[in-house]
Amino acid sequence: MNFIIFTDGASRGNPGPASYGFVVKDTTGLILHEEAKELGVTTNNVAEYTAVLRAFQYILAHFADKAPHKITFFMDSLLVVQQLSGRYKIKSPHLKELVLAIKELEMQFFNISYTHIPRKDNFLADRLANMALDHLV
Repeated sequence: MNFIIFTDGASRGNPGPASYGFVVKDTTGLILHEEAKELGVTTNNVAEYTAVLRAFQYILAHFADKAPHKITFFMDSLLVVQQLSGRYKIKSPHLKELVLAIKELEMQFFNISYTHIPRKDNFLADRLANMALDHLV
């Protein structure tokens, strides 16, 4: 089974109150799951990576029997896309820990890709992350 996942992280203050949101779709565009959660005070980069990590954890928890072999992530953070794709180095120790956890989960899938998109095209995940910050989810 293939998945399309839109992720976003938000932080008001950076660091400041932060949250993440993600949307899981199948290849027909059907929304299978939406998730958003507050993270306390942290940076937008931590929130962005947490969204990716939680999305992987969700897929493994709910679709392990479907043998997912391709996941395409879409996000509006160019930095996170470049770092997860191996094109940019990660200098911050706390971000390295999150990336290491993500890379361990990546190994359980056949094909993973990360694609940068404009914020306007990431409105579902962006809306979820902001709703979590506004205590609406």
